[in-house]
Amino acid sequence: MSDFLKLLDRNAERWALLVFYVMLVETMFIEVMRREIFAYSSIWGEEIVRYSFIYLAWIGAAAAAKERGHIRIDVLLHYLGPKARALVYIFGDLVMFVVALIALYWSFETVLVSAKFGSVSHGLRVSMVWFLAAVPIGFALVSFRLVQSFIRDFNDLRNGRPVYEGDKLFD
Repeated sequence: MSDFLKLLDRNAERWALLVFYVMLVETMFIEVMRREIFAYSSIWGEEIVRYSFIYLAWIGAAAAAKERGHIRIDVLLHYLGPKARALVYIFGDLVMFVVALIALYWSFETVLVSAKFGSVSHGLRVSMVWFLAAVPIGFALVSFRLVQSFIRDFNDLRNGRPVYEGDKLFD
């Protein structure tokens, strides 16, 4: 079971992103073909694309938090020593963690209100809870990945290793 959890930890966001991306592209392709060939489009196709994109964004935010891939200005970090750099990264993750927890609370409130009043989407006629849940799921994943980042950074500091800085986009 431990190997499965390690595999899930390493690839969960990638698999989810792949599913939502394929769903988005296939539905968009079908809708474009329907519009161009049959001069007809559906509202449900547009909704699937929209909500797939929303899930892509929030799950992608968690994947970026895991890999330290969010946009940051790190010019000054090159002039800091390894411990000071680690503290800056930990401080940045701490600020992001507080924001994620606040956003998680308020976004979950929105889902509860939608569930209470039974709102449904216009085209799919599916409960909006499934679509609004993308935001709290995303912030919960971001929070989880930030906790993992804290543990990794504190272990690196304790063992004298440089903290994980993420992959560089342009090097």
